Amino acid sequence: MSDLGGTLPFIAAKDAARRGRHLAEIADGEQVEVQGSGSKPYILKNTGGVYSCSCPAWRNQSIAIERRTCKHLRRVRGDAAEDARTGGTSTPPVKATRAKAPAGDAEGEADDEKAPPLLLAHPWENDVDLTDWWMSEKLDGVRAYWDGKRFWSRLGNEFFAPDWFTAGLPDFPLDGELFGGRKRFQRTVSVVRRQDKSKDWKELLFVVFDAPSFDAAFEQRLEHCRKWLDDAKPAYAQWHSHERCQGTPHLRSELERVEGLGGEGLMLRKPGSRYEVGRSHTLLKVKSFKDDEAVVIGHVAGAGRHKGRLGALEVELRNGKRFSVGTGLSDAEREAPPAIGTLITFRYQELSNDGVPRFPSYIGVRIDAAPFKGKAKG
Repeated sequence: MSDLGGTLPFIAAKDAARRGRHLAEIADGEQVEVQGSGSKPYILKNTGGVYSCSCPAWRNQSIAIERRTCKHLRRVRGDAAEDARTGGTSTPPVKATRAKAPAGDAEGEADDEKAPPLLLAHPWENDVDLTDWWMSEKLDGVRAYWDGKRFWSRLGNEFFAPDWFTAGLPDFPLDGELFGGRKRFQRTVSVVRRQDKSKDWKELLFVVFDAPSFDAAFEQRLEHCRKWLDDAKPAYAQWHSHERCQGTPHLRSELERVEGLGGEGLMLRKPGSRYEVGRSHTLLKVKSFKDDEAVVIGHVAGAGRHKGRLGALEVELRNGKRFSVGTGLSDAEREAPPAIGTLITFRYQELSNDGVPRFPSYIGVRIDAAPFKGKAKG
């Protein structure tokens, strides 16, 4: 294990202060050193508008990373800037409560008190005949619930979309995905978690696939949304197309086509089904590769072409299994890797006999699932 602190382009707070630099603004992609109570300084970062600190107080908060703060961030940016960014007050952050994930469920469920009422899928286990089910591409974006006024994540955190992005959306709830295109998951995440209503939202669409509050069968809900969007013609929203599955050969062919284009997989909706809150067998996801979430517990220094930056992420699964994820990371992500304590998602082929994912590949930071606590290593 190696500390990457000496290899990355830091700016020391004291040096910056001597140069008269205004420390309240840490530029996107910049990192600042702040001396804590120990011998090693803490590292403050701004990554796509999300500020982080390497101190334990920031890492151990059980809330979304974009809402975390600490005394070091407040020392540099000021209480007013941090309160405006997190939507909080200058009192110390309180750990959020969250529901426990059901046994065997890879995705942590949200706190029921603040999470939107979303329908969640089960994986298809080849045990259901999907003939005549409604089939659509599983989008590799960020799930978003439009409540008629604002966007919310699965965990109940607000997405701060610009007014021009939401113009033309209805006053009733919509379920969909903030989508930046295939193979652009991490870029989509970096846009939606900003809190400055950035012009970068022009890269995204809100792709709608359901109307949760419309009490009717799926086909009627589908038509209800399609008609609204056709009439209102919002510039940054569109209906997600569906087709009837003609049987397993059709399913396999469409899955191969979508994955060949860089898509994630397929979603299947049972004909005539109602919108249910929570996981339901009326909504199934079909993928060739498995995926899961893990908490970053360490950074492994790179060698060779990656010398001086991240080589791999050391991560921990919900069940305590540990392993490294070294593929799928871009050069930019190796220069500014996800902080320890961050929840990531990764893809893999199968589990080994020891229960460790084989051939794991990094997908990106997960912002729409509740983090769980891994034991950081240094």
